[in-house]
Amino acid sequence: MDLFPSPHPLTPPQSEEDVLAWLRLLRSRRVGVATFFRLIGEHGSAQAALEALPEVARAAGAGEYAPCPLHVVEEELKRAHYHGAAFIAFGSPAYPAQLSDIPDPPPFFWAVGDVSLLHRSTIALVGARNASSLGTRMARRLAGELGQQGHVIVSGLARGIDTAAHAAALKTGTIAVMASGVDVIYPTENTVLGEEIGREGGLRISEAPIGMSPQARHFPQRNRIISGLARAVVVVEAAARSGSLITARTALDQGREVLAVPGHPFDARASGCNMLIRDGATLVRGADDVIEALGAISAPEVEAAPPVPEVPAPPPETRSPEDIRALHRRILDRLGPSPLAEDQLIRDLARPAAEITPELVNMELDGLIQRQPGGLVNRLN
Repeated sequence: MDLFPSPHPLTPPQSEEDVLAWLRLLRSRRVGVATFFRLIGEHGSAQAALEALPEVARAAGAGEYAPCPLHVVEEELKRAHYHGAAFIAFGSPAYPAQLSDIPDPPPFFWAVGDVSLLHRSTIALVGARNASSLGTRMARRLAGELGQQGHVIVSGLARGIDTAAHAAALKTGTIAVMASGVDVIYPTENTVLGEEIGREGGLRISEAPIGMSPQARHFPQRNRIISGLARAVVVVEAAARSGSLITARTALDQGREVLAVPGHPFDARASGCNMLIRDGATLVRGADDVIEALGAISAPEVEAAPPVPEVPAPPPETRSPEDIRALHRRILDRLGPSPLAEDQLIRDLARPAAEITPELVNMELDGLIQRQPGGLVNRLN
């Protein structure tokens, strides 16, 4: 049963206060996508839902409960402005209609780059991280030819097939759906590619909070957006148990077309694709097979993207030199010669990432700390 028949009875944010209320509601403990829509449906607005949330939590057995603090989402909004991220809310003209049709659409997401790509014909290309040479060649060929036909390529910015697809479609249009915050490019080896996507005609999007590092549980949630944005999902290489097959199954649940590139029976990286074809997925030999499956002979028309309403940037917070020195002392007190994960440091300090991260850069330049690959940091003296 569809809990949220389309369109959801939802008025998108009209002001900065509305945006902050939406952020607070979804960032609050125990509030997921379904609960977010239910609370707004019952109470009429995000602000009213926030006021009712402690009582709702008590009725559900949670004694001590408080919604996400306002200063946390204010910091997220500041960081979003710093990175040039647009807030795309469900129900707004900028929100892609294709994504709003899935059973659990993200209430909002952050977007860096060309948002007009959200309103063009989109095809997802996914596959193995440890892709073979033939697999990456096939991904590049499909992405390049489909891009030339006017389609936008959607993928997850992972190693292997995703990387090949994004790189080949960079000039014609590609959307990277991220499991991390839209400002945290993962894996780090794709940093240059991710930055190019954000500034050279592509688009990075994420429903995760700004500044969040990816965790294993975030990737299946990300996959539903990849398939939800796309008219069809093409699996280039995938093992029998893989995230790409999860995306394919999610696509089928969403009513999307699923296609797969066949592989050698002895290659474990092709076993998932071969299983999909056995179970009825369309076999793909080239871009023409994808176009034929979609029933699109000619290139789709590019629609003009509706304007994204701008949320006024909050005034920058100024801290005195004494406050900055005190923060540096707290950071140094938490660090030792052994590396510590940066996100763990931020949690230990109980301060917003947007406040800590710039100071870590300053402290590194001053020779007080050392930042290492993998998001690790340690004290130097």
